[in-house]
Amino acid sequence: MRTFIALELSQEIRTSVSLLQQTLQKTDPDVKWVEPQNIHLTLKFLGEIEDTKIKHTSDILEGIAKTNSSYSIRLSELGGFPKIDCPRVIWVGIDLGDSQTKEIARLLEEKLYSIGIPKETREFSTHITIGRVRTGKNRLKLVSELKKLSADFSGKGLEMQVLKITLFESKLSPKGPAYAPIKEVNLKTT
Repeated sequence: MRTFIALELSQEIRTSVSLLQQTLQKTDPDVKWVEPQNIHLTLKFLGEIEDTKIKHTSDILEGIAKTNSSYSIRLSELGGFPKIDCPRVIWVGIDLGDSQTKEIARLLEEKLYSIGIPKETREFSTHITIGRVRTGKNRLKLVSELKKLSADFSGKGLEMQVLKITLFESKLSPKGPAYAPIKEVNLKTT
């Protein structure tokens, strides 16, 4: 089963990001955009895991949720990996809630490693992937628009309360991926 752990985002944030994607699409780049209903913040991509590890992963999520309180996140910037001038991934960042999100991701890495799930080789970066650049088609126009939008990001400041962590199954098809929640755990409320 192909799986990942993520924070689901509010409809308001998904709508704002979708409008941003539409503006960037006008530069006609060769980008695979994340479908609005699939926009989320990935905490840990697990890949293909056996059914037996689903139960262990669910238990780990329960444990992390019991020791971490709900918190707010806020959209803050736009960017590209590895850098904005030559993006392979286009993303929206967050400022408020960054440290809490990184701590949950760190705990996931540590605890999932104990059940045989490999650790990431790169340091965790709190971001929402909104598109993956496939080729250099219209790259300069895309980068120019991305920089312009980044300077005056209309979604900047949008906030939401993170109340839960979700384990998703990702089913691939010719129409793109479809995500189905397997397990949702609620963070502590204060």
